[in-house]
Amino acid sequence: MAKTKLALTIEEAAAYTGIGRNTMRKLVEWGKLPVLKVGRKVLIRSDMLETFMELNEGKNLRDRGEVKAVMKRKAV
Repeated sequence: MAKTKLALTIEEAAAYTGIGRNTMRKLVEWGKLPVLKVGRKVLIRSDMLETFMELNEGKNLRDRGEVKAVMKRKAV
């Protein structure tokens, strides 16, 4: 049984979604995907990535104005 990782690096997220690495980096830079930074490593939660894909279906991900940001849930 294969386990899905809780969080993916930018490279892993790009391979998982089929989005190019540079586009994925831009999405993070633009603040469209919430990330966790551990030193120089940037991690994207798998569930946030899936929500992002559903929210932006049919959108041009290279157009900053067209891409909708995924908001992280606030801790209670």
